[in-house]
Amino acid sequence: MPRVTPSPGDGGPALELLVHGVGGTTPQEMLGDPRTVRVTGDETAAMYRRADDVEADVPPADPDDPEGYAGSEGAEEPRDRPVPEAYVWCNLTSGNGARALWLLLLPFMVANLAHWMRPNTRGLRKTVRIYGVLVRLVALSLTVLLVAAACEVALDLTAWQCAGSADCSRDKSWLGFVSATQDGWWAQPGRRLALAALVPAALTGLLWYLSNRTWSAYESQRPLPPGAEPDPDEPTERPALGLPGFWYGRRLVSRLRAAHTAAGFLTVAAALAGTGARYDRHASGSLLETFGWVIEASLAAGAVVVVWVVCRRGRSETRLDLKLDRAVVTLLPGSALAQLVLSMLYAAWSRPGWESGGRLPGDFTFGVIALAQGALVVGLAAVAPVMYRRAPDARTAMRGFGGPAVAMLACSLGGVMTGGVAQRVGDWLDGPGTPGEQGGSIEGPPVLLTWQASAIPPLLLVLLALGAVLAVRTWRAGRALAAQVEADYPGEDPDWVRTRRIARTRARAALTDSAPSILGVTSAATLLLGAAALVGARATGQVPGRAAAEAPAYIASMAQTAQALGSWMIGFGFILFVTWGRRAYRDPAARRTIGILWDVGTFWPRAAHPFAPPCYAERAVPDLTWRMATWTDRTGGRLVISGHSQGSVLAAAAVWQLPPRTRRRVALLTYGSPMERLYGRWFPQYFGPACLDGLRQDVHCWRNLWRPTDPIGGPVRVTGATQPAVDRAALKDPLAYGRTREQPLPAPVLGHSEYQADPAFDQERTALLDRLPPSVLPRQRPEAVRPQGSSGRSSG
Repeated sequence: MPRVTPSPGDGGPALELLVHGVGGTTPQEMLGDPRTVRVTGDETAAMYRRADDVEADVPPADPDDPEGYAGSEGAEEPRDRPVPEAYVWCNLTSGNGARALWLLLLPFMVANLAHWMRPNTRGLRKTVRIYGVLVRLVALSLTVLLVAAACEVALDLTAWQCAGSADCSRDKSWLGFVSATQDGWWAQPGRRLALAALVPAALTGLLWYLSNRTWSAYESQRPLPPGAEPDPDEPTERPALGLPGFWYGRRLVSRLRAAHTAAGFLTVAAALAGTGARYDRHASGSLLETFGWVIEASLAAGAVVVVWVVCRRGRSETRLDLKLDRAVVTLLPGSALAQLVLSMLYAAWSRPGWESGGRLPGDFTFGVIALAQGALVVGLAAVAPVMYRRAPDARTAMRGFGGPAVAMLACSLGGVMTGGVAQRVGDWLDGPGTPGEQGGSIEGPPVLLTWQASAIPPLLLVLLALGAVLAVRTWRAGRALAAQVEADYPGEDPDWVRTRRIARTRARAALTDSAPSILGVTSAATLLLGAAALVGARATGQVPGRAAAEAPAYIASMAQTAQALGSWMIGFGFILFVTWGRRAYRDPAARRTIGILWDVGTFWPRAAHPFAPPCYAERAVPDLTWRMATWTDRTGGRLVISGHSQGSVLAAAAVWQLPPRTRRRVALLTYGSPMERLYGRWFPQYFGPACLDGLRQDVHCWRNLWRPTDPIGGPVRVTGATQPAVDRAALKDPLAYGRTREQPLPAPVLGHSEYQADPAFDQERTALLDRLPPSVLPRQRPEAVRPQGSSGRSSG
């Protein structure tokens, strides 16, 4: 619960705008009052005040009245303490239960992050463009991989293999009408495939619908329009997050959505047409053979158009891009859907002698996707250091290789999820048998997927070894920090248990700085093991257990173990995703936990993958910018925007969007902020040292609070000779080492939470308000702030 703010020096109306961090909270908790009123916004994101503060900054009826702002209704004295106002945005990421399904979009979100992790550079515009194109192609490959996995399950495993096998379809009544043993109209393989194609086609349509719905709600929020006349104090080069079109990416998302939707439909159409065409080529002189060649040629042309649209143009951030590529948005998915319908008709054409056997050519499809993804990641790894060397910074994570590593992580996540689906469905359809082994009723998933699953146990061994090294390092760091802990609490009787607990907390918090090592090792091992799996599947054409059957006993045993464990683990991983999403759908507490992941991962606009969860900042940043600009213009008062954790990142992004005259009346207070520790290291183009130093110069004053026990927040490392340092000295945590009169019980170690409970918070907030220039009267008396709704309802 926040403390009552001490009154700063009387400088006129003042507003304290509170922005919460990850996980969300309620306006009652933020304002410390059960009676709160929504003053602007909606059920998704809104500004709240205490009921007594609704009209706290209403201008006087007489503009010449020197008494200042009247305060709440019935107040007899002018108000000189800041009015607290809370911005609650948690419903943008953890609102209704359907958003738990966003968990299945995790690979798309991670791929989108790779776009924003490019190294800071000077010049090299073509290189920067190449980097963006490569990331967008990685994102496109993930869409194709997802739809191909759906085709593998529906077309290959179910309609082709199981429905074509008497042993597999015998005890599955739901497959009876399409079973080859029933000799019905649907018994022909092409017709079974055409019917099963509705599943991946529906999945593609669902992704289009969800993206279009969130696009209308998020990307269509226009930012604050620029003034009619340029401000002479405005710098010629604005930071990237201050560009007018940065938080307005609707055109790019609409274009990418059309391309990815078309890619999904074309993938399904290729699976259908390719299977039918291969059969028709063996039926010499068939008219269907010619039709098959025509369809395949049209699908290849459609694929070229999709790739061209994805590569053609990136984001436009320097201006508001108000146009939409209506021809691309409408014609591209529509033509791909028409090609899918033609492919379904072509596959369903009567072929009396056609029988299904073996597998569909999934090994070729998944092999091409894996090879393309590996080549794209290697291309990113070649481009990134070229950019980094132009503007090197020792604090940049992985020396610029963060983007390629994250792109590799996105590909591996996509492989785990899609491979897990195929493995589990194959095991379920085969009953007691093992797909791919002798004695099974079906051949099972493509061999490559089994090889990729077999690579998971070796990868886990590498991660366990890395985890052991980090555990030992953390234990040693905890022992080394014990002396520093005791030095921070002079005059206290040493308590080894208490000291060790505090020191270990500090050591564990420092593990965040080891994330580059963890990601680098994981990505490199994944790339190498993935390449080995691709070569093994291509060279042997068999699952690892059968391929190593003639090898020495210990090698054959290791191959069998890796295959069995990998198949189980990859299936367990997918089931874990599904069960976690199902639990979050029903349990608001679990949904909020998943929301924390989205709070960090969906801050950035959808610049690479349109099916990723939407960017909540495209709604939150304009909200905060509009509120700060309109309040200062209306009242002429002072404003301190106070952001915790991820809220500090939103606050900084909103301040960058303000016109200079407004920024000069704004103070920034951040606490538990990942602005430099996470964002500055992983996104140097947007939060690097130059950007943070520019932010310090843009606002009137800025202060940052942090603790050594905080695993997320840290110092922002901005120093200046002419202005006070941004970072305050590290706060003590816990506040008291032992029992005192003020702390009769042991004080808890707070870590990332409850910064407002520290006395330093009130001191810094008051000092910031005192440093702001006195308020100026507005040019005209506007309407008073009123709660939204006719009833002025309270959420308390």
